[in-house]
Amino acid sequence: MEKEWLTEPGDAVLAERVASQTGLPLAACQVLVTRGFAEPEAVDAWLQPRLSRLTDPFLLPNMTAAAQRLAAAVQSKETVLVYGDYDVDGVTSTALMIRVLRALGVTAIPFLPHRVDDGYGLALEPVERCVKEYQPHCIVTVDCGTGSVEAVQRAKELGVDVIVTDHHEPGDEIAPAHAVVNPKLGAAEDPLRHLAGVGVAFKLCHAVLKLLRDKGHAPAEQLDLRAHLDLVAVGTIADMVPLVDENRVLARYGLIELNRTRKPGLIALREVAGISGPMDAYHIGFLLGPRLNAAGRLGTAQKALDLMLIDDDGHPFAIAEELDAANKERQKLELTMIEQATAEIDEYFDPSQHYALVVGSREWHPGVIGIVASRLVNRYARPAVVIAIDEDGVGRGSCRSVSPFNMVEGLGDCADLLDRFGGHAMAAGLQLGEDQIAALRDRLNTAVSNRVSPEALRPKQRIDAWISLREADWPLIECLEKMAPFGLGNAKPIWGVRGAQLLGEPRVVGQKHLQLGILHDNTSLGAIAFNMADEEIPDGPLDIAFQLDRNSFRGRESIQLKVQAIRATNAEQG
Repeated sequence: MEKEWLTEPGDAVLAERVASQTGLPLAACQVLVTRGFAEPEAVDAWLQPRLSRLTDPFLLPNMTAAAQRLAAAVQSKETVLVYGDYDVDGVTSTALMIRVLRALGVTAIPFLPHRVDDGYGLALEPVERCVKEYQPHCIVTVDCGTGSVEAVQRAKELGVDVIVTDHHEPGDEIAPAHAVVNPKLGAAEDPLRHLAGVGVAFKLCHAVLKLLRDKGHAPAEQLDLRAHLDLVAVGTIADMVPLVDENRVLARYGLIELNRTRKPGLIALREVAGISGPMDAYHIGFLLGPRLNAAGRLGTAQKALDLMLIDDDGHPFAIAEELDAANKERQKLELTMIEQATAEIDEYFDPSQHYALVVGSREWHPGVIGIVASRLVNRYARPAVVIAIDEDGVGRGSCRSVSPFNMVEGLGDCADLLDRFGGHAMAAGLQLGEDQIAALRDRLNTAVSNRVSPEALRPKQRIDAWISLREADWPLIECLEKMAPFGLGNAKPIWGVRGAQLLGEPRVVGQKHLQLGILHDNTSLGAIAFNMADEEIPDGPLDIAFQLDRNSFRGRESIQLKVQAIRATNAEQG
């Protein structure tokens, strides 16, 4: 489907003023102004985030009670069980908390639920099992637990205090824990609401250290939390929370720590993933994160946690290779599921009639359906629900949406067909009987068509600013690198040039990609267009949407365009 090109609204005069005041490239200032940074002080704060700007951890809801209870556990040398989750955020949160508590002299025991056997979050049966086996005095949850009323109540009956740290949206009931530290229990405008689970865990660790240092606790005075920002960066970026406010600070400094990490597990994972140069958000999102996630998607994430906790006398490379193998298995499952899903959809799909996609199979693995749903959204520009059906005919679905459509509201229109559902506007989960899938397909299609126009579902090509290719120089690259890390809430800028020409014929590389030379305003640069080998490039002058990268090859550095889209130049186009 042809993309609609949309240019972000900008203020050219204001951008020129900021460029004059800061000495930064005009192209960069166009993006900064569009994103709300119109004063030199704000620009400096964004381009140079500082750890000193992190807020007091006690500003988080219920942090005082949580930190006081955990500090008391440290001083009394109680046994603390850390109850995590099986995704990257949950694994890194658990590893962070365990490492800090053990450094403080506590007997700290990690527990991760099994995706299939235990389900998501703090559940009743695993809590009873943990209390019986490990006999903790206190349970600290990370990345889960806000709504786990029954499990927390049972822990209390068994004489165990529970401290919940979480970042998910609270439901109607809040667990009766000793303290529930969840930024989403605070004010709607509080920037801390964007913290990942590992960010909340980091804040609790910071608060406990402050209390213990005030009491002269020697291990707390010797512990430097900055050494664990590598874990915070991996969890924050992999969980795709907005990289703004404190998340940006934690991710920026966490990446610095990651690139000099001494944790054997992270070093081994980097090598197995084939990363040779400096790591950035891309490497976490597409290389490290998927390998840490793979084991949990297929069952238990214990191996991933073991890797994050391993010390120098362990065998990190053996575990990293196991995770790499699990990731390859996950990729095979994903490819098979995508092929089956797209074959079914392509049989009937008509963009003028089908506004939502619902597919299900008894052959699909429940740990991979979320990835497949995301792939379908990217392919068809439609909200998608992918359902794995068990042997009893119970379907568990993962839902992904497009920005105009609130998935949870749409599922609300189908509530009578579902056993349960929940989530967010862009991502949700559901459970239903196999016999209701066809009805859900029709009902959700109606829900989307009632709420969203066909034009709104048309895929968009965002342009942050139109520039001359002459402006794509090293000062702009250097400024761009200061705007990183990029991710949700801080997308990597996409620039456009109008009336460009190709230098020679595009060359197919890696079977699916195009290598091109671009000429514009008497300036030529090399470009790569990923997965565009089958696309027909128009004749004549071209508009090209692209990102900019620093390309290193055999010791030489060059500026490279990463092409996002190409169209024929038309004076009437925006």
